[in-house]
Amino acid sequence: MSKSTKLCRKTSCPRSNIFCNLLDKIVKRPSLQFLGQWGYHCYEPRIYRSLAKILRYVDLDGFDALLTDYIAFVEKSGYRFEVSFNLDFTEICVNTILYWVFARKGNPDFVELLLKKTKDYVQDRSCNLALIWRTFTPVYCPSPLSGITPLFYVAQTRQSNIFKILLQYGILEREKKPINIVLTIVLYPSRVRVMVDRELADIHEDAKTCLVLCSRVLSVISVKEIKTQLSLGRRPIISNWFDYIPSTRYKDPCELLHLCRLTIRNQLLTNNMLPDGIFSLLIPARLQNYLNLEI
Repeated sequence: MSKSTKLCRKTSCPRSNIFCNLLDKIVKRPSLQFLGQWGYHCYEPRIYRSLAKILRYVDLDGFDALLTDYIAFVEKSGYRFEVSFNLDFTEICVNTILYWVFARKGNPDFVELLLKKTKDYVQDRSCNLALIWRTFTPVYCPSPLSGITPLFYVAQTRQSNIFKILLQYGILEREKKPINIVLTIVLYPSRVRVMVDRELADIHEDAKTCLVLCSRVLSVISVKEIKTQLSLGRRPIISNWFDYIPSTRYKDPCELLHLCRLTIRNQLLTNNMLPDGIFSLLIPARLQNYLNLEI
């Protein structure tokens, strides 16, 4: 049996699927027919270049089609790989998709579409279709194992418009230690980030907005942990960060209205209904906006 046959047995994957076609090209490449030459470094550039050509110019409809193909490829594909190659192929694809969506495009519409398309899988962090929990490398390199999640990247770059969308979908509430996101916003050194309309947005104002958004999601923000980091010589991105964390998140009793918001959001989150479930509640629009972190 040939190497390509061992790595890939086609049974039901549609020929028009982007990822099936890409895999066909890789396993049929003559230089990869010999077992000793099959390695990550051989096929990673080919996968990245192929997907980058699509993602560089893709519009929302095209991105929707690409995500649909990826979901079908992972869920219904008849391809069966050797374990190592299967992991490599999916990781490279995910790394490339997340890199282009978050580090290169930085478009909120693309982020929201990605969240909508993969919403049904987000509760299982180990699932290859839970893209929002996968890691990627912001400065592209082949190995996503040393990367970060989209939430951490957006916190590092303080892209407040995208950060808000992630929070509306309950991504921060699913974090085991959300204080780490707050620490990242306050303390992570500024870095070059996505250019919006060819102008660099004010990272300080975005940092303030991100802190305000965190206070709408969390009941407690440990100011003590932030001060501990400052005592170790770290410098905040904004000097008056303290002004953007309400006293009711670290000292005074939390507002009853905010606790109600957290309780309702948590129930919707448990049933995987954020944020769409908010707008099915029979409550005034202003309260819906409050639950959706608009105010």
